[in-house]
Amino acid sequence: MAYYPLSQITTNLYTNGFELYNKITQESYIGYYYKLSNGQYYSGKTPQDLPSFELIVNPPSLYPSLGTFNSPPGYSISTNEGFTNFLYPNDFNYRDYPKYAPITKYLPYYNPMLPTQQDYQNGVFQRFFCKKTNEVQYIEINKNTFDQLAEKNPNIQYSLYLPFYLDWQLTGTEEQVATVNKKNTELTSFRLKLPRLSDYLKSNWAKYYQ
Repeated sequence: MAYYPLSQITTNLYTNGFELYNKITQESYIGYYYKLSNGQYYSGKTPQDLPSFELIVNPPSLYPSLGTFNSPPGYSISTNEGFTNFLYPNDFNYRDYPKYAPITKYLPYYNPMLPTQQDYQNGVFQRFFCKKTNEVQYIEINKNTFDQLAEKNPNIQYSLYLPFYLDWQLTGTEEQVATVNKKNTELTSFRLKLPRLSDYLKSNWAKYYQ
């Protein structure tokens, strides 16, 4: 991996699984990770947390097409009067062959982004959220989950949630920060029809202000 200055690395991120995958084994990853400015993910809290391996957002297709189905090791395929029979042993372990594992769609969970030192230098950062489509329920999420919802990733229950973000002011006087964040929230709430969003944020318009 090429050298990246600390300003281009977001450290101490955490996933509970079904969000990032080991690039080699394709298994869902649970634990700390960090993100590079080029969009790559690696295991560990920081680049110094070794051993570290690359993580990916979307694992390769979990199921081959029916026309080119390759049976897992220990399986056999036979044909009978035009029908294809898949003969599977009872003790097959999906963890040994993760690309054949059943697809599991996960739900968004509370996992907010925290402003970095670079964000404070910029004076603003983005907070990511989603709202349940059929009720007034909000969840603050990270950008990776936001992207998966926005892109309708099949690994997440995207049809149940509306993703959105807020530009969140960090610097200025505390009064200025609160005024800007309140105004941005009200405009977003009006534009996207997001009732009681201020209640979810507890009207803490100066949150993260330093």
